[in-house]
Amino acid sequence: MSAYDEVEIEDMEWNAELKAYTYPCPCGDLFQITLEDLRLGEEIARCPSCSLFLTVVYNAEDFADAKEPNHKPGPSPVAVA
Repeated sequence: MSAYDEVEIEDMEWNAELKAYTYPCPCGDLFQITLEDLRLGEEIARCPSCSLFLTVVYNAEDFADAKEPNHKPGPSPVAVA
């Protein structure tokens, strides 16, 4: 079976709640690959809702001692009177 697509890790988004890098799946859910998977050299991101999977392109050396990415806070809401 072949991968649905090949995606660069830079194109994926860190999801702190799932503790995984994610990418939109055509089924409406998200492909997911954890930091631990990346440390172990895994390159397959799976969708938990369907049978599709992605090949994730990344440099394994970048994740050998990686910690969770810092969550970048969005802009603060502004009260309007």
